[in-house]
Amino acid sequence: MKPCGAFVSLHISGGLRGCIGRMVGTDPLLETVRGMAAGAAFEDPRFQPLSAEELARVLIEITVLSPLMDCLPEDVEVGRHGIYVTMGWHSGVLLPQVATERSWSRETFLDQTCLKAGLPKDAWRRPGMRIQVFEGIVFGEEGSPLG
Repeated sequence: MKPCGAFVSLHISGGLRGCIGRMVGTDPLLETVRGMAAGAAFEDPRFQPLSAEELARVLIEITVLSPLMDCLPEDVEVGRHGIYVTMGWHSGVLLPQVATERSWSRETFLDQTCLKAGLPKDAWRRPGMRIQVFEGIVFGEEGSPLG
């Protein structure tokens, strides 16, 4: 199998507890997932490192990514695509399942991805914004948002 990007999301009681990934794979998928799982548990700057007490309650979700493709805003499909935006040194990504789980419109999905990148929410409408999409194959444990 060709190397591909992947994200690992950790959930506790239905809430996000960590999420780390790589947009493009350079290693075999097993190695990428292993590294991203450790990163989600211990390196996501939004959360404290996962404690031993939390480990038994964690549900794992893995998203394997297709290659990135440049895309026009009007071609983004909620429920199919994840979005990766870049402008200057800013970048942000939201996985395909995020928009579906939150019942977002295409515009809201683009707005939220820009906000995650540290940009104004309407930055996707501006010249110089690169929008790329990808699809994801999502695996989740029973009880995870997917499961």
